Amino acid sequence: MTDPTPYNGIPASDLVGAAWRKSSHSNSQGNCVEFAQLADGSVAVRNSRFPQGPALVYTRAEIKALLAGAKDGEFDDLA
Repeated sequence: MTDPTPYNGIPASDLVGAAWRKSSHSNSQGNCVEFAQLADGSVAVRNSRFPQGPALVYTRAEIKALLAGAKDGEFDDLA
């Protein structure tokens, strides 16, 4: 049996009870990521097209930094 302790690259299916959500800006082709807050306060991210695939797990501080950078337009050149 797989250890359910979160780590980067954990199978998303091992994150039992995770309530996944995606942006309302996601397109109809399923090109989006989903986020879930975990019991310890960390945040998991997965590809919506592969819900059983790997999930990356980040601290709340890491997510806060990502969102701040996105709001400031620091990643606009990637889109």
